[in-house]
Amino acid sequence: MRILILRGGAIGDFVVTTPVLRSLRETWPDCYIVLVGYPHIARLALQSGLADEVRSLDEVGMARFFSWKPEFDEEQIGFISSFDLVISFLHDPGGIVRKNLTQAGARFVIYRSPLVRNRHAVDQMMLALQDLPVPMSEGAIPQLTLPESRLRRGRDILQEFALPAAPVAIHPGSGSPRKNWSLDNFISLRAALREELHLDSFFVLGEADQHIRDSLERRKDAPPVVDGLPLTDTAALLAASRAFIGNDSGVTHVAAALGLPTVAIFGPSDPSLWGPRGKHVRILQAADRQLSSVSVSEVLDALRQLLSHNA
Repeated sequence: MRILILRGGAIGDFVVTTPVLRSLRETWPDCYIVLVGYPHIARLALQSGLADEVRSLDEVGMARFFSWKPEFDEEQIGFISSFDLVISFLHDPGGIVRKNLTQAGARFVIYRSPLVRNRHAVDQMMLALQDLPVPMSEGAIPQLTLPESRLRRGRDILQEFALPAAPVAIHPGSGSPRKNWSLDNFISLRAALREELHLDSFFVLGEADQHIRDSLERRKDAPPVVDGLPLTDTAALLAASRAFIGNDSGVTHVAAALGLPTVAIFGPSDPSLWGPRGKHVRILQAADRQLSSVSVSEVLDALRQLLSHNA
């Protein structure tokens, strides 16, 4: 059985879709899953055994599938028609993509809107499976299981950046400045981790964190920073860490999916829709949804509790 998954979006969008891939894999262990999306993100599925092949949206010419009068070449028709099942999470309110996938030879197409409004994002994505003989359960948890080679890579990265074994990873950024706890708070938190919990820590930065990068360069109290890694290496690095603290971000979703003790600091976003899920996740959000209302001591206590339960 061949299954094609179409998924755009950012890192968090990908992570909340991984339970769909896992359910398909567990139901049909011998199926061949091709994930079409943004390869720098989708390769996490490849490394976690959730997909067998990754292709980019541009590579397969997905732009044509949004056209009212598409012209498909033989290669595209051969590619689409080779799948027994196509599941699309591409925004398609008018049904154009679905119609064109069928026209190109898709045998069975399922569409699930990527927009999240009234249920958790994971549960929204899992609805794509409701018409298939696939076990479904409310509250599915994303899981990314890296092979030993990637875990070893994470330990190597710690050594490359002269970091101690099993430190606490801190990601002070996100895709939007309005979702970021203050940099001053993160700096103070790092000091508190060392003084009160005797834990080493470092900052990890992503591609959307240029403003934080600039701010850190001007500070004398800047912490050790790991920067410039591809997402697959960032995931390996997190897997080699003891715990994770971050904002409402895709990297926080990755940390939670890796099974790390994770403290997620939320401000204006709704965690009932976008909160990271996991057995070792604690979400902090003030009653007024103001990030400034979340204190350093609250974050420190949340991590302390997670680590004590995980001991």
